[in-house]
Amino acid sequence: MLSEIMQTMLKSIPEGSSIVEAAEKMRQENIGGLLVERKGTYIGILTDSDIVRKGVGAKMNLEQTKVENLMTTNLPTMQVSRTSHEAFDMMGDLGLRHLIICDGEEVVGLVSMRDLLLYFRSLEPSIGVD
Repeated sequence: MLSEIMQTMLKSIPEGSSIVEAAEKMRQENIGGLLVERKGTYIGILTDSDIVRKGVGAKMNLEQTKVENLMTTNLPTMQVSRTSHEAFDMMGDLGLRHLIICDGEEVVGLVSMRDLLLYFRSLEPSIGVD
């Protein structure tokens, strides 16, 4: 189940924050995505890829550009009762690196591709050189 590997300490940023503020928070937290928040509700996700592809690639002024201008609003979600393999398949099919985990309608976690890779690696026996 995804509850075994998901991040439950969700990192977010207010929608009116600048892209530079978001990038600095990602750097400090050593993460690649932030949920975007409006009045206590998650309205989107901003990833490092969004910043590079939509912001830097379009030569936007990242000090003046707001998070809501680059975020993804169609939140990719999966229920917490699903498996890590289902999450991996969905992320691969949709070309995602972050997946929001819900319990019913409530957001309860986030799984990144890094989380999945570390989890799958922990299942494999160690390969050593004799």
